[in-house]
Amino acid sequence: MREFSQTEAIDLVGRFEAGQKIPERMRADVRMLGALLGRVLRESGSPGLYEDVERLRVATIHAYTDDTPAAFASAAEIADSLTIGRADEVARAFTVYFHLVNLAEEHQRVRILRERDGRPDREDATDSVAAAFVRLAAEVGDDTALSRLQALRFHPVFTAHPTEARRRAISTSIRRLAALLEEHDALLRNGVEQPRVEQPRVEQQRADQRRAERRMLEEIDTLWRTAPLRPEKPSPTDEVRAVMAVFDETLFTAIPHVYRQVDDALQGPGAGGRAPVVRPFVRVGSWVGGDRDGNPFVTASVTRKAAAIASEHVLLGLERAANRIGRGLTLDAAATPPSDALLALWQRLKAADEDAATEIAKRSPNEPHRRILLLIARKISATRARDADLAYTDPDELLADLRVVQDSLVQARAPRHAYGHLQQLLWQVETFGFHLTELEVRQHSAVHAKVLAELDAGGPRSELAEEVLDVFRAVAFLQKRYGPRAAGRYIVSFTQSAQDLANVHRLAEYAAAGSAAPVLDVIPLFETFADLQAAPHILAEIVEHPEFAARLDATGRRLEVMLGYSDSSKDVGPVAANLALYVAQAAIAAWAQENRIELTLFHGRGGALGRGGGPANSAILAQPPHSVDGRFKLTEQGEVIFARYGDPAIAMRHIDQVAAAVLMASAPSIEERNSDAAERYAGVAATMDTASRTRFFELVKAPGFAPWFAQVTPMEEVGLLALGSRPARRGLSVESLEDLRAIPWVFAWTQARINLAGWFGLGTALEAVGDEDMLRRAYQEWPLFQTMVDNVAMSLAKADPRIARRYLDLGDRDDLAGLVMDEMELTRLWVVRVTAGSDVLDNKPVLQRAVKMRSPYVDALSLLQLRSLRALRADAASGAATDPEQQRLLLLSVSGVAAGLQNTG
Repeated sequence: MREFSQTEAIDLVGRFEAGQKIPERMRADVRMLGALLGRVLRESGSPGLYEDVERLRVATIHAYTDDTPAAFASAAEIADSLTIGRADEVARAFTVYFHLVNLAEEHQRVRILRERDGRPDREDATDSVAAAFVRLAAEVGDDTALSRLQALRFHPVFTAHPTEARRRAISTSIRRLAALLEEHDALLRNGVEQPRVEQPRVEQQRADQRRAERRMLEEIDTLWRTAPLRPEKPSPTDEVRAVMAVFDETLFTAIPHVYRQVDDALQGPGAGGRAPVVRPFVRVGSWVGGDRDGNPFVTASVTRKAAAIASEHVLLGLERAANRIGRGLTLDAAATPPSDALLALWQRLKAADEDAATEIAKRSPNEPHRRILLLIARKISATRARDADLAYTDPDELLADLRVVQDSLVQARAPRHAYGHLQQLLWQVETFGFHLTELEVRQHSAVHAKVLAELDAGGPRSELAEEVLDVFRAVAFLQKRYGPRAAGRYIVSFTQSAQDLANVHRLAEYAAAGSAAPVLDVIPLFETFADLQAAPHILAEIVEHPEFAARLDATGRRLEVMLGYSDSSKDVGPVAANLALYVAQAAIAAWAQENRIELTLFHGRGGALGRGGGPANSAILAQPPHSVDGRFKLTEQGEVIFARYGDPAIAMRHIDQVAAAVLMASAPSIEERNSDAAERYAGVAATMDTASRTRFFELVKAPGFAPWFAQVTPMEEVGLLALGSRPARRGLSVESLEDLRAIPWVFAWTQARINLAGWFGLGTALEAVGDEDMLRRAYQEWPLFQTMVDNVAMSLAKADPRIARRYLDLGDRDDLAGLVMDEMELTRLWVVRVTAGSDVLDNKPVLQRAVKMRSPYVDALSLLQLRSLRALRADAASGAATDPEQQRLLLLSVSGVAAGLQNTG
């Protein structure tokens, strides 16, 4: 075990950091936060903790920069030498460090966004909606581009899939720390760097900085002392409230700001002084409290509660916004005369709420627009309180009142007030309604078939049957209370026939029992390889079904179809799944075109690469012709929700980027490029499909693969983490992977630093093609292939062959371990060749830097996880009871590795 002197350690760490080419301001943030964490460890940790953390940190950096076996063995020896109690503390320290590094990186992104300011004339903002509009207009003309912009739809759907490893208390602490870091940054921007600042002011600024650092130190101490593991699984209602935090802190204001930003760019100096050209293009969906596929804890009662919580949050937000705007609308009637319609509205509102109207009139003499807004705020409050005499019946009624105010201001020649804050409120109502999120129900087709068989047979109804029927009653109730947009999409998991979809309407009829059934949009979810291939035939059959045909007519022939990335990847491997998804989308889109159906493809993507993760905008621009057509819907899961929507600036940038890609995806140049490339490289795709599937089956269909997988990864232990309310699997043993959910499949491989679900089979596929020059051309010309290769490169960059080998050594199958390691090396070799670099991610320097900066610290946690996993496996082999301290260390390391790699499942 090599020991480094203090001078050697400082030199080693300094050289490592310099090699990552971290931006100077971000490096300063990391150093400051790291130093504050060091103080916390000295003050709050047990004696010698800081020194042990530093020993392991320096050793893993040395092992990362020196790939000799001796360097790696020395780091592993340090991890193994720690007492179990000290290993627990060290794992927690590294996890907190990752939270701080992630925060510094996020803060750097916000800095860059602030400097860009979202302007489309800037070279680095070419992927904004405004810039996409300009490019699209050059191809199709201004009028067509404007009509497409106004029909644009981006529909993220938040899910409660258990992929967020950190507790909500940890997330909340990090958000507080983010605010303190922003405050500290502002002090630096306006502080001692400014020239010719008077000395007393300099001293005050330095005192402010010291105070900000003290507050950050206190918050980091809170982060250190907060238990990193949930004591028990969250309930579905807890998950609903966690998503509501994102709405309250970010989405309610960020989404209308995106609309404003786009309108400002397109209208220039006239923006805000005339009607906007942008129409609200974001709709927010949610499965939280509605997704019951395999989750027995999501009941009809939970679905009702989820909708009530969401409605409470949005109505409170609208009430506060109306009050704020109203208080500021102190426009005298002499200068801003009210319209006749506004005066009539005042009489109606006054008659309904006379005492309040009289009081408001006293406080707002001769300010008719202010009076109306304040009464509107009261009506919104009454809607939230379910006061039937005063409440709005639906969002359209509120929009009508707000437009009366807006039109009156326009007639009074006050357009800045009409299209300023009031317009933002209108956008919020149009986007969120009174329901906030469009709550979607999902259930497995097998459950429907089982319940229908029972109902058709007659006799007493089981608890399952009553619960399934009550879901339809809950949807009807939500539509009546919160409006038709509040609920109504019903997703059928594992759709394998048209009958699976027709069954939903039959169940709705049973539930209604003579009363009005809910209005349903039944959405097939095609998940497996075989189901994706059968999708066009199933769709052609179901649209002839009476209920489906009637719904198509009622919606202007609109239809949603959901595609599952996770199970198809687990079914045939990531390469064949990606190719199959493209083919399925192309076939479904062609069928929709032929049948005059306005198709929306709903992409069931996860955060991890093995589940369709990766940059959404590049994936959108690689889709087949007519598969997007200005509409894009996808699931946002677990850690992805907070990474993309947790910070307002990052949320605005993400929405702008994705919406820009959705707008551009239907540009003739993009569609022609994708179509031509798919045709030109069809032979390459066929070769890759066959070779990758054969290789994948060689692994997963090998005798004894499932128990071996459970042995060499923490798959079973992942299920012990209290990540979410949903069980990790559908009641299987480790003898079969058939019912293992894709999330633990991906999560387990990620924890073992193998990431197999994201890359396995690509090396063999590229080797089968063999023509390196052609593959390089394909990488430049074929967007689907480029996206696939880039995502695999990211997955490989987060893998580590030396650590992977140690996990594989936990099993007794050298044949399977050798197969995995050979394929990893082959895939790495071919990715580097195809991208014409010397290492994976050479063509993505920012991403490469982020991965390399974290890797040695992730290695430290992986070594701690390995020691606990070996101990647990030894206990199991000997029949001894599970050691709770080793199990806790493993779970702590799982949480830490997830934070370091920034994805779980």
